[in-house]
Amino acid sequence: MKVQCVICDTVHELEDDSLQAKRLRNRRIYMYLCTECYRRIDDKTRERHATGSFKLYDAYKKKKKDLI
Repeated sequence: MKVQCVICDTVHELEDDSLQAKRLRNRRIYMYLCTECYRRIDDKTRERHATGSFKLYDAYKKKKKDLI
């Protein structure tokens, strides 16, 4: 299966039997990221998280659910 990275627009080949290919076929919402772009986003997110000013908004939803 041929897929295209949504960030760098490079075309890659995935095995048809892989889990990632199945997700892309069955649920069109999933976007494909190549490993280079995925690592770059991961590294930058970890750097922002290490600064201390990075906030995850899921904690707010959990607090709100606890109040109900």
